[in-house]
Amino acid sequence: MPAAAAEPLTVLVVSCSLSATSRSRVLAQAAETALRGLRVGTGMVDLRDMDLPLCDGADCYDHPAVAPLARRIEAADAVLLASPVYNYDVNAAAKNLVELTGSAWSEKPVGFLCTAGGRQSYMAPVGLAGSLMLDFRSLIVPRFVYAVKEDFEEHGDVTGPLRERIEQLAGAAVDLARALAWLHASAGAAGR
Repeated sequence: MPAAAAEPLTVLVVSCSLSATSRSRVLAQAAETALRGLRVGTGMVDLRDMDLPLCDGADCYDHPAVAPLARRIEAADAVLLASPVYNYDVNAAAKNLVELTGSAWSEKPVGFLCTAGGRQSYMAPVGLAGSLMLDFRSLIVPRFVYAVKEDFEEHGDVTGPLRERIEQLAGAAVDLARALAWLHASAGAAGR
């Protein structure tokens, strides 16, 4: 269960790209920096560094990398997913992550940072967001970051306007996580 209101919040950032030259990883790193600026606990999971199986509905849950990852997601007060967009949707690695870790997402605020080759795919995270809401009652942060190549500096860093949008997303995720922690603490106190 996420932290109580008096405990420090933790927001986990997950980079879902499997590419060595990923702009969504740059978004994930910028989000982690923004969260540190908000003085909340943060950590980053890079799926590129993990040996996760493809979820086949059978033996994949017994893979040794799945349980520790599910525990990290479950322990976080909120999660930010940074994903590239392929074929008008978040990448398969992001969807596989959710399939593998399932109930760890229950009643957890989730935000999205996406990069794509063009501006037409801006609705890409909606399908996964809907699945998280319906399957796990995740609370989707009502703001997300969508970026294209022009939103990055020539050397690959985020531009000032993009950094501002990332900071707004990080702030919204923290606000939602704090409100949820307060609500759970209040409900617990009322039940005593």
